[in-house]
Amino acid sequence: MPRPSPPSWVTDRRRRIGDQIRAARLHANLTQEAVANRVPLERPNYVRIEQGQAAASIDTLILIAHVIGVPLSDLVREPEPERE
Repeated sequence: MPRPSPPSWVTDRRRRIGDQIRAARLHANLTQEAVANRVPLERPNYVRIEQGQAAASIDTLILIAHVIGVPLSDLVREPEPERE
């Protein structure tokens, strides 16, 4: 039996996490290929995580954070709300 799709707020959050991974990777001056190879993941699978199209396991997120050189919390932290 296939799993039901997650609610839209979950997929939105997954995309934001992917954006945070991408920003951290770029700040570390790493390519998608370099991170994928060191995790190890196939590059298309890594790209899907970074684009928020695939859910990463906690183990994979830990490895990505390690390879990029940031705390895991930096990748999954909710952004601070904007102050008026």
